[in-house]
Order: sequence, then structure tokens, then C-alpha cells
Amino acid sequence: MALAAGCSSQGSAGETTEDGKVAIPLWTHSAGNEAEMTVLNQIIDDFNSSQDTYEVQQQEFPQEAYNDSVQGAAAANDLPCVLDVDGPIMPNWAWNGWMVPTGLTDADVKDFLPSTVGRYNDEIYSVGYWDATTVMFTRKSILDKYGIRVPTVDEPWTADEYAALQEKIADSGDFKYVVDYGPGWTGEWWSYAFGTFLMSFGGDQVDRDGFESADGVLNGPESLEFATWFQDQFAKGYAPKSNSQDRTEFLDGKVAIQFNGNWEYAKNFEKYGKDLIIAPAPDFGHGSVSGAGSWQYGLTKSCSEEQLAGGLEYLKFSLDDKYIAMYSDATSLIPATSTAAEQTTKGYYGPGEPLEVVTEIAEKYANVRPETPAYPVISQVFEKQLQDIMNGKDPKEGLDQMVSEIDADLASAGYDS
Repeated sequence: MALAAGCSSQGSAGETTEDGKVAIPLWTHSAGNEAEMTVLNQIIDDFNSSQDTYEVQQQEFPQEAYNDSVQGAAAANDLPCVLDVDGPIMPNWAWNGWMVPTGLTDADVKDFLPSTVGRYNDEIYSVGYWDATTVMFTRKSILDKYGIRVPTVDEPWTADEYAALQEKIADSGDFKYVVDYGPGWTGEWWSYAFGTFLMSFGGDQVDRDGFESADGVLNGPESLEFATWFQDQFAKGYAPKSNSQDRTEFLDGKVAIQFNGNWEYAKNFEKYGKDLIIAPAPDFGHGSVSGAGSWQYGLTKSCSEEQLAGGLEYLKFSLDDKYIAMYSDATSLIPATSTAAEQTTKGYYGPGEPLEVVTEIAEKYANVRPETPAYPVISQVFEKQLQDIMNGKDPKEGLDQMVSEIDADLASAGYDS
């Protein structure tokens, strides 16, 4: 296992191992995720044994504590040299000066999905091995029973179709709820997942033309239509306000539809096999929209010159298609390159494979969250107020409060968006 040994976990300049190698501390949020950690440790072990100059030493954190750990280390000037970062958070960490350009070039990432490459001020600050997107899981037997059209990538359900099928399924009494949206998940899920519905209605979390204000966009008529619809999903009893953390409601037959990330495919397929349907989210008037942007690795201000060189060498080494394929096999997430998809062994991706539809959904409908240093505040405010709207707060009041708090931050922080 690629664990730190014989030195601290942080990235102090000039740090070396007992045998004279340049130590490169690496932090990951994947503690407890055995599948991801197995691949990461394989990459680190392979890199360390491939050369005699550098030694990458990883330290793992649980995801719920990771960002706080990074912020604390940044304040103490004690960051590691290499760390992973959730894609939309990267511009904030770069703006704060915590992260530095990786040194990767466009040629290094020419075959990568755009959403897996983190750019800030026209430089590459981070890169990821996979992407994830949001989809609707349901069962063909359910749709057939109620005479509901099977949605496709080219023809998602329309808003009217979705409203009609929800009413039909709810009236049948066959399920406790129609759909599980995962509102019991907290943090980034709310922005990543429910921001897609907002955009499908024609709204957004901020005016992306300059990222200077949310006024007129987040509280405009399209966003109000979204917020009213969202509140009604729970008020009408179509969706629960809470869910099990492992999202078992769909597996237990309590709901007919599950809105989730494509990472849930393996468990759902194991339960339902060929009865499982994967579809894009409904089109609420401005096209179906799916989530995009996931965890990526980059370098920090704590790297010495030697560590920067080693960190870049490690990143380049890790971008080999075989490792990207290993991550996809372990997680069922979208490989960052199509050539890696061809090397996967689980048969998830590639022409004619079961998750080819997920790649098509991502290519056609994926939309990244606002790429601005202000994003962490935007996400936190959006989550808090949308939760309040779910629980009965007046939708217009909630949206106006979002705009007030986001614009106050934009005006005071001095972001160079």
C-alpha cells in the first residue's frame, strides 16, 4: 500500500525520504471507498517503482471532512504537494492561491473529456480520470404497465409527459412515492443534481456572462417556475423529503424512478438486470440537462521546485489509459478518454455496451456548474434556500434570498472571475 512512511504527510519544501528520494505528499478524499483507493494505490505503487527520484506518499480523508482539512492546512501553510479537488471547487482554491498550474499542456489532455480538465485563467490546474453525470433510472416493466413511453437520449420525457406519468403512478398506489431525488444527501449533491433541473427550466445559479451577479437569473421567471415545481414534487407526495444514505428505495421497490448519478448503475443492474432503463432527465422547456464535473488532481503552493517537477511527472504517469480504465471498472463512471473505454473489462462503456447511453447523455446534455471562485458560496446558499423551499418556504422569497447572499459575496470578495 502507498502509505506515508518515515516523514510527515505535508509538503514542506526539500523534504526527502530516508533513501534520498524527493517525497511528494498526496491527499485524497476517498477514504472508505475501497474501489477508488485500490486503483489510486496501484498508480502510486507503479509510479514509485518506475523511477528512483520521487516517492509519492498518500494520506486519505473521508469525503465529508476533506474540504475542511484542506482549508485548515491552507490556513496553516501546511498543504500537501498533490491533492484532489472537486471540479467546481478548483477555481476557488486557485484564486486563493492554494493551487498552482500543473504544467500540463493541451497536448497532454487532448483526448480527455473537457469536463475532466480543470482550467483557470487559461492554465490547467487539475485533471481527472473520470466524469459522472445524472440520469433517471426506472424499469421497463413499470413503464409498460402504465402505458408510459420509454424516454430516449434524443427524446427525453417532456414536462407534460413527466407530470402525467407522475400523476398516473401516484394514483395507482403501487409505490410509496413516484421518484427518489436523493434530498437526504447534503452538500454538493444539491447544486450538482438540482441545478440541472433549474437550467432545464431556463434559469441558472448566476449570470455566467462575467459572473458578476445572480440577479435576474436566479430569481427570474424561469427560476421561479423551477422552484415552484420543485416544491410541488414534495408537497404533492410524489417524492420523499428524505432518503436512505445508500439510496435503497428504488432497489426495495418503494419508488418507480430514481434520479441519481450513473455511479449507481452496478447496484441497480444487479437488482433489475435487463428490466433497468437509463434515461436522461425530463426536458422542462430548455432541453434536458445533466450534471458534469467530478474529482480531479492538481498541485499546490506547498510544492518545492523539486516536488513540482515530481508532481507533474506523477500526474502524467497517472493519465495512462490503463489507469483510467481501472477507475471506470471500479466505479462504473465515465472514462476520461474514449481510448480508455476500449480497455475497460467490465463491459460498461463502448459501442453497444450498457452504459453507452450514459456517455451519450453526458455528451449531449452535460452542463458544468458555474466556473468561478465564487462557486462554493453559490453552492452553499443554493442548498440552504432550496432545502427551505422544499420544506415550504415561499419560492420567490427563497430565490430572492439566494440572490441577496450571492450578490453580497460577489460584491465584497473581489473575485477575478
